[in-house]
Amino acid sequence: MKPYVVAAIFARGGSKGVPRKNLRALAGKPLIAYAIESALGSEMIDRVIVSTDDQEIASVAKGYGAEVPFMRPAELAGDNAPEWLAWQHAIKMVAADKGAPAIDVFVSVPPTAPLRNVSDIDSCIQTLIESDADIVITVKPAERSPFFNMVKVTPEGYAELAIAPPQKISRRQDAPVLYDVTTVAYAARPQFVLEASSLFQGKVKVVIVPAERAIDIDTELDFMFADFLITQRMQPAREAAKAKLD
Repeated sequence: MKPYVVAAIFARGGSKGVPRKNLRALAGKPLIAYAIESALGSEMIDRVIVSTDDQEIASVAKGYGAEVPFMRPAELAGDNAPEWLAWQHAIKMVAADKGAPAIDVFVSVPPTAPLRNVSDIDSCIQTLIESDADIVITVKPAERSPFFNMVKVTPEGYAELAIAPPQKISRRQDAPVLYDVTTVAYAARPQFVLEASSLFQGKVKVVIVPAERAIDIDTELDFMFADFLITQRMQPAREAAKAKLD
């Protein structure tokens, strides 16, 4: 039997780095729309919900086809509130609906990674289903290494490698292979989320995504970069449409 998969998009109204980030237009659409459309585009996902404390975000989310079956409490939407608690809240709220099937796979699709592919989400779900992992996260190859070209500054003001390598490393390629965690997608077993307090308390598997799909919007520069990349993606389709009219 196919597992019942619920995707949740967590979008609070407050944002310091980019004010009202989730509603801001990115290449002609609000940022949150990209997460909703990618989740709805997955044939593995049965239900797409949005968890927010903001009525305007809720209205926009519904307009793009997501459900907003509940509002997130203010105490779970502050700057210092761990999103993990919002995950727990969402799972509990969905489970409280006695008419809904029990969730087999819980997926978080953050709005901040608008360049993801649907296949990235599906790969997370499939990896979780086919393994004994508690959670699957997305990562990208790290551009820098604490063993080679990342430094810390000592109290005396001198720079030294962030982590001393086990042996001398002359080239970055010889350093241990490392990855950056991204916000492309997460797939987890609901019971693990409810019982744990952080993702690394469980068995964690990864799905590797290329850097161009893993941009995480946290600053104005990130937003400008994402806008440029999405516009470039759309250019061939625009040129084809123009050619038809000519």
